Parts: sequence; C-alpha cells; structure tokens
Amino acid sequence: MAKKVLIVYAHQSSASFNSAAKDAAKEVLAAQGCTVEVSDLYAMKFKATATAEDITGDVKNAAHFRYAEETKLAWEEGKLCADITEEQRKLTEADLIIFQFPMYWFTVPAIMKGWMDRVLTLGYAYSEERRYSQGIFKDKKAMLSFTTGSHESMFSADGVNGDMNVTLWPLQNGILHYCGFQVLAPQIFWAPSRLPSEARGILLEGWRTRLQGVLAEKPLSFTPLDCFDGEKGFQLKPEFQEKNASKEYGLTVGIHLGKALPPNSQMKAGV
Repeated sequence: MAKKVLIVYAHQSSASFNSAAKDAAKEVLAAQGCTVEVSDLYAMKFKATATAEDITGDVKNAAHFRYAEETKLAWEEGKLCADITEEQRKLTEADLIIFQFPMYWFTVPAIMKGWMDRVLTLGYAYSEERRYSQGIFKDKKAMLSFTTGSHESMFSADGVNGDMNVTLWPLQNGILHYCGFQVLAPQIFWAPSRLPSEARGILLEGWRTRLQGVLAEKPLSFTPLDCFDGEKGFQLKPEFQEKNASKEYGLTVGIHLGKALPPNSQMKAGV
C-alpha cells in the first residue's frame, strides 16, 4: 500500500536551502509512489499562538482558561477551529511526518512550535495513559530535517554550542516520542549558508539518497514506558537500574543515571 507523507515546512523564502530540501523530499517520495502533502506554514499564515480562539463556541471555564483541557473537550465535541482540524486530518492520514525548518535559537521556529502546540492536542495526540512507547502515534514515523547556522564542530561535546544530542532531546523525546512517534534519525544540514553552491548541492544529493530508503529506516532508541514505575513517580524500576549499573553509559541523553551520555543516541539509530 502506498504511504502517505506530511511535510511540515517553515521557511519564509522559496529560494532557501530549506525550500530545496522540502522540494527534494516531495519529489523523491512521490517518485516512490507516496502521496505527499506539504503544510507550508508561512504561506498559510499559520497562527502560532495557542488561545481560546482555537475553540468555536463557548469554553468550559473562561475565568480560568486552561488550553490543554479546553482543547481536549473541543476535540471530543468537534469544536476545534478549522485550521487545527485540517492539520489533524493530514497528520492522522500520514505514515511519515517530516519537519523541515531552519534551527532558530536551538529549536524550531515559533510558527512551527505553534503548529506543535495547537495541532498536538490532549486527547488527539497524547493522554496520560497513552504516551511515549505506548503513545497514540506509535505506528507513525517522524523526523526532523533542518539547517543550522553554525558548523558541526560547534555542536559537539566540546564545542561552544554544546552537544547536538542534548539540543535534540526536548524535541525528539519531549514532543515526538512523547506522542508515540517512531523517531527517525534527524537530517542535519550543517551551516549551508556558509558553503559554496557546489557543496550545498552535495548535501541535497545526500538527502535524496537517504530518502530512497527512509520509510524502511529503524527509529532511534528510547527507554520503554513500562521500564518506569507509575506508582512511584515514574522512576526507573530497580531491576533496570541494576541492569545498567555496570555499563559505561546512561540509558539516554535525559535518563543518563549520572553516567556519561550515550554518544550520538539522538542522531543515529541503533546506538
């Protein structure tokens, strides 16, 4: 069965490297028989702020508006506004979601963060019972594809910007994996604006090559939810702590157990 792909794209210029990366993904995946939809957030003038206007009709508690609870009710009652509903439709139908963006301040641009805040609503994208390895989107794959302004050396363990694996943890674990996505290794284009045209072309060819097999890639590794004790504040169960006691590295970037971080665990699958 043909796969469906959603590209959530955030760049203001059609002449940008990000636009070229988005177009390459659309072309290569479509050539494989995939149905590809693109949410061009700037072109759509996508609203980035999570407010009561995201709900049609009255809210339950206007005096103390709580976005997560109110949008959950609105989702259940079919009262989310049209732009959120449309993006949720695209996401529901997709097998793979690619987030294409320039890294701003070590994270996604505000307009893309707004997409995450508004589209990944409580109930639809996650719940207390369904998150992480047991998450709602556990049968879907997602990945980040982005450009940096700094060279790769600056995002190393001894570089001025710090380890890129640490930078990626909140996005890949705290948003994508939290919603259950199988998170593929990120596609990082290091400082393309500082490279000559020929070198940028080589980066895009590498991306095209990867896209040929991206749907079959194995995801990054995260510690399964059932390794944590829900009755004790979701702490790692003693048996898993004991199992890892003699190992050199912690389990993940975030669950490091006071040990050295596992190298490249947020950048390469199988580590």
